[in-house]
Amino acid sequence: MAKAPVLTPQSEDFPRWYQDVLNKASLAENGPVRGTMVIRPYAYALWERMVSEVDARIKATGAENAYFPLLIPESYLHREAEHVEGFSPELAVVTHAGGKELEEPAVVRPTSETVIGEYMAKWVQSYRDLPLLLNQWANVVRWELRPRLFLRTSEFLWQEGHTAHATAADASSYARRILDEVYADFMVEVLAIPVHTGVKTAAERFAGAINTLACEAMMRDGKALQMGTSHELGQNFARVFDIGFSDSDGNQQLCWTTSWGVSTRMMGGLIMAHGDDSGLRVPPRLAEVQVVVMVVRDGDDGEVSDAARVLVQRMADLGVRARLDDRVDVQFGRRATDWELKGVPLRVELGPRDLAESTAVVARRDTSTKGPVGIDGLAASVPDLLDEIQASMLADATERRDDHTFDVAGIEEALEATETGFARIAWADLGVEGEARLASDAVTVRCLQDAAGGVPSDPDAPGVTAIVARAY
Repeated sequence: MAKAPVLTPQSEDFPRWYQDVLNKASLAENGPVRGTMVIRPYAYALWERMVSEVDARIKATGAENAYFPLLIPESYLHREAEHVEGFSPELAVVTHAGGKELEEPAVVRPTSETVIGEYMAKWVQSYRDLPLLLNQWANVVRWELRPRLFLRTSEFLWQEGHTAHATAADASSYARRILDEVYADFMVEVLAIPVHTGVKTAAERFAGAINTLACEAMMRDGKALQMGTSHELGQNFARVFDIGFSDSDGNQQLCWTTSWGVSTRMMGGLIMAHGDDSGLRVPPRLAEVQVVVMVVRDGDDGEVSDAARVLVQRMADLGVRARLDDRVDVQFGRRATDWELKGVPLRVELGPRDLAESTAVVARRDTSTKGPVGIDGLAASVPDLLDEIQASMLADATERRDDHTFDVAGIEEALEATETGFARIAWADLGVEGEARLASDAVTVRCLQDAAGGVPSDPDAPGVTAIVARAY
């Protein structure tokens, strides 16, 4: 009798496959309150590595980390009408605390433009105080009607950057820098996920912003996932929160502000952009465990386990994040399947026969290939092999995206193309009316790009194209 697959095949039911990976790879579970989630240790270790990589890039742009309150006075949100209108259906509001009704309800932060704006107004007095570049790592709550773990949950983890600048040009330049040097660089170089960068249309723009820049990625089912956004807020929040400064001539001016963020949604992107029918596939630069050295079976003298420990230590000395799996009391096949589900880039399998022949079996998760390698030079070869896997995963994801991105000439062609991937259409041919027509069929303009495939300086300029897709 054929062995039942561990996971539902992607081609059979992609959403079911996604849920299977979450469960079988021990990544996350639903929390006790609808829409919340419990992130299990293996997934949280991946999130911590994401945090570390993104945080380093944010700090390289000059931003500093701070922390602002979880609870925000409800009146703060009402001071920026478009902002509160955009978030109103998602707000969680605290009306009672300490056994009594609050004088003013407090909103559990959906994002922090309003509360941070209040403090920016206190901290900025002169042009010498600018730019003010702040970031915080926190949780936010946006009450989600149709939750999906990592993709859309009522509470999620993220970073949110908030900055104030003396000029519109400086604010715009910084928002673009975050998109390119922080988000896109991290997603391509660490997550091995190619992204389309561009500007959102007015219909898709962040509430209260004058411009929204985005990174959009293709998942293995052809749908889009918004991986990160960077917003130019103009002077909207500065005006209502009185974020002003005295310029070099002594004249009072309003600041120009930005905000930007990525979240645990990137975990969903990691799973759906790289995962296959055997489970998760983790790029080496992100992996908490880059190599697992597995003892297949040990002799009475423990010689195999000793050799495996030496291998792990040699790799660790080279900066490789290696782990020993010497649980010989657990069936080898079960352990191998578990590491495969978790997407560890390399497995090294060592048994008595291998040791006698001075070899080990090396299995690559990206290509699902395996074969014998001499033990003596194995540890030294691992760093280059991990680099090769990283490049291979990016190339594979890029090829898949490009093969499923179709240039189209009209709305009907766009709708057909988005059944299996992305459509690229001239924005001048689509326009606002065409965008609305696509939206009626649950297809959205993910971003607008210039002829070079980047952020257009003018969305209405000739040659601007729209990336159109069905999305999560």
